[in-house]
Amino acid sequence: MNDEAFINKGYKISTDLSLLDFDTIFNYLDQQSYWAKGMPPQKLKKALEHSICFGVYKDGAQAGFARVVTDKATFAYLCDVFILPENQGIGLSKWLMQTIMAHPDLQGLRRWALATLDAHGLYKQFGFDVINNPGSWMQIFTPYKAD
Repeated sequence: MNDEAFINKGYKISTDLSLLDFDTIFNYLDQQSYWAKGMPPQKLKKALEHSICFGVYKDGAQAGFARVVTDKATFAYLCDVFILPENQGIGLSKWLMQTIMAHPDLQGLRRWALATLDAHGLYKQFGFDVINNPGSWMQIFTPYKAD
């Protein structure tokens, strides 16, 4: 489907933070994702404020989400990407990725990064590939602790 076909079915994508349904996003990430379980709500609120957030909406209700952490010049980290189950299977994730990759603040970046266990096929369509020199990457990982 193209933009017009999704729009005609009541879907839209927006970066307007005021449209985000925080409870839906938080509940999905905390209860259904494998990557953000246990994230405290205040951490998510701060993350949303400091990211470019892409909300997917069906007739005004949250249907999906993604966020990009970026300096808007050299680097972007794509994370928290999801489409709610009742909206899956019609190409929304591809439309969301097309929208993200075309965003004016995300053009000309030197590097994009993301982490996924199960969506390699989707991201490969947009130029992502496994890290060719993973030994050069390092991290500090601090899991969320249960309250």
